[in-house]
Amino acid sequence: MSTNKKEAANIVIFGGKGDLAWRKLVPAFYNLFINGYLPKKFAIYGVHYEKMGEKDYEKHLLEGINTFSRSGKANKSEWKKFAEHVFYFEGDFTADDTYRRLSENLNKNDKVWKTRGVRMFYYSVAPRFIEPISLLLSKYELAGDITADRIVIEKPFGSDLHTARELNQLLTKHFREKQIYRIDHYLGKETVQNLMTFRFANIVYESIWHHNYIEHVQITVAESIGVGGRGNYYEQAGALKDMIQNHLLQLLCVTAMEPPVSLDEEDIRNKKVDVLKAVRPLTKADIAKNVIRGQYGEGTVNGKKQAAYRNEKNVNPKSGTETFVSLKLFIDNWRWQGVPFYLRTGKCLDKTTSLIVIQFKPVPHNLFDSKIMADSRPNQLIISIQPEMETTLLFHAKEPGVRLQIRPVEMDFTYKESYDTPVPEAYETLLLEVLEGDAAMFMRADQVEEAWKVVTPIMEAWKKETPPRFPNYEPGSWGPRSSEALIKPQGCSWTLLPENEIAKNTIRKK
Repeated sequence: MSTNKKEAANIVIFGGKGDLAWRKLVPAFYNLFINGYLPKKFAIYGVHYEKMGEKDYEKHLLEGINTFSRSGKANKSEWKKFAEHVFYFEGDFTADDTYRRLSENLNKNDKVWKTRGVRMFYYSVAPRFIEPISLLLSKYELAGDITADRIVIEKPFGSDLHTARELNQLLTKHFREKQIYRIDHYLGKETVQNLMTFRFANIVYESIWHHNYIEHVQITVAESIGVGGRGNYYEQAGALKDMIQNHLLQLLCVTAMEPPVSLDEEDIRNKKVDVLKAVRPLTKADIAKNVIRGQYGEGTVNGKKQAAYRNEKNVNPKSGTETFVSLKLFIDNWRWQGVPFYLRTGKCLDKTTSLIVIQFKPVPHNLFDSKIMADSRPNQLIISIQPEMETTLLFHAKEPGVRLQIRPVEMDFTYKESYDTPVPEAYETLLLEVLEGDAAMFMRADQVEEAWKVVTPIMEAWKKETPPRFPNYEPGSWGPRSSEALIKPQGCSWTLLPENEIAKNTIRKK
């Protein structure tokens, strides 16, 4: 987390009564408050069009904190202090009067505080409201200080390259690029933030972090749940837009980026953009061979019945929308030439997990035959982002005994065992970085557009093709069988963090 603490802050959440504010944003601000990270002088305004009393709003927010906060139920005295800074602000996002009144409140706070506070405007709204909010913030000069005023935009950042460019043009018409924070909560996860430290603070890993030693890389973001009540959104997005274009490509950037010159936000973001620019464009032949899509049918996940995607609420009964994608990419630069990157994501899979697997090359000449080595797979580094928050190095060692028997063993680093300090939620980290003006973990306009360029050929090809016969995988599985076939030429399978993976493989070999 940053340490550049400001004296005062006005925080405005458009959609302050919405689900994101209730489940994530306000609990995150509350945890920042009780841990001493918020300025002493601050105000949070939840802007929403519905009529609601102040006490009812406080009760609503407290319920969200008690239900979703990592710190558990709110302490009464701490909640009382926090609630004194939180206000319900009834207002239509598209009405001038809302912004006149908002301006009066923020200016009044600055006057009382005797300092011009940071202003954060969080767009927790449907995409159609981005334009009127931006226009009216600009019209009433609410975000006129380019060094202190910031706007935060949630995904989706457009629905394709064209709309992403339009959105960027709209935002930069009213604000400077340095004021715009395009938030992807995955980049706030502790394990993702630690990946840069892991790579660039440890010569033992960074010195082998390239094609001479790495055979391939796997990035998995899997969910065991279905789309639930998000059918309307998911029908427009699908797994490719919802997950690959942002979350997984962001993980790709952090994994594959070159060392930045410094920790300056622009140095870091430049290196991430370079990764996306170097991704080899996918041809029609590549897409046919190296991109797999799937849709879940009816079945069971973790002992619970799961409806088929086509039977979910607000989903077309004949939908061709994908709920699973796996693909193979190459990064054409000196570091990664020839190293395949395998990405996969999906709904209703066997378990919820997010991890990055670095598969190292086998030794040039293996001295030990199959009688000595129970499992001859090469070394692996498995970085679990969630839920385990663990880094595991798989290597070979001799078993105790008079005979030479070699088996893979694990060297583990886990947050739970190594630190007593509670791990902050991703939104806590990212909201604090917005307040402190650190944009390193936020996407710049060119990075968003480059990410769309990676997936655009897939989108265009799929528009011209008839989808595969859906559904083509069962809930509780790991997706279509063709996804396993995609990675099979590497001589391995998709890798998971053990519950005990090594023991399972050893038993199978016997």
